Amino acid sequence: MRALVQRVSEAAVRVDGETLGEIGPGLLILVCAMQGDDESKPRLLAEKLSKLRIFKDEAGKMNRALKDTGGSALVVSQFTLAADTSRGNRPGFSTAAPPGEGERLYEMFAAEIDALGIVTARGRFGADMKVSLVNDGPVTIWVEV
Repeated sequence: MRALVQRVSEAAVRVDGETLGEIGPGLLILVCAMQGDDESKPRLLAEKLSKLRIFKDEAGKMNRALKDTGGSALVVSQFTLAADTSRGNRPGFSTAAPPGEGERLYEMFAAEIDALGIVTARGRFGADMKVSLVNDGPVTIWVEV
C-alpha cells in the first residue's frame, strides 16, 4: 500500500456538495492499494502512520506522533498514487489493485486506524471527491509498506 500523508491543521472531503468527513489537527492520508497487497498491508500501514513522528514537540522539533497529539485522521482513497509516469505523457494505473480489492483494503486500512484509537473520518471509495486542507508546515510524506 502507498500513502501520501499531509500534516494538517484542518481538512475536509466533500462529494456532490455533501461533507463526508472533516477533521481539525491531524493527518490527511491519501491511500492506494497496489496489486499484490494482502490483508497484512492495511495494519502495517496504519501502525506506521500512527507512530510517524512528524508533529512538533515543546522544542519545535518533529518528535511526536499522531497518537501522542490526540489528532485525527482523514482517510481518502486515491488510486492515482499508483501512477506510472515512466513513459509518455499519460500516466498508467495498471499497478493499482483492482477496484473491488482496492476498496476492501482501503476500508480495512481506515478500520485499522480507527481501531488504534484515532478519530477517523473517511471519503467515499471511487467517488469524485473534493478535498480541502490546510497543510501544516507544510509537511508531506510518501509512505509505502
